[in-house]
Amino acid sequence: MEDHNLADNPTYKLSTTPEGIVDSLLVHFNSRDIETMLGFYEDDAVVISTSGEPKRGKIAIAHELQQSFGFGLPIEIVARNIYSTDNLASLVLHWRITGTGNNGEKVNITGTSSDYAKKGRDGYWRCWFGNPFGVQVRSLF
Repeated sequence: MEDHNLADNPTYKLSTTPEGIVDSLLVHFNSRDIETMLGFYEDDAVVISTSGEPKRGKIAIAHELQQSFGFGLPIEIVARNIYSTDNLASLVLHWRITGTGNNGEKVNITGTSSDYAKKGRDGYWRCWFGNPFGVQVRSLF
């Protein structure tokens, strides 16, 4: 996967503060472009799939993004809390994707994520661990 040089495109700029991570996430996700969205993630990031399996690295994350982007709808996010110290931030975000999808069917997907972001050496915050259904109780059996 190719990394975009975000300095060349101010529209998809990453945040330099923990408080700006959500705005950066919104802009990246709502581009509905996988390569653009991958710029929001650390190279070795982990995303928990809808089935509860960890997916590591940008190639695996791209596959997960294809499912979300397939609806052709934007995401809405409300930050429930953001805690940070030094170069690590914990985020709990309520999100939803609603509307009429590309296939003409109604879509109403919501979740509350439990995510972590890291501040890179370049001063920008990127997602390091994303769990979009982080507070959803998963079946133990």
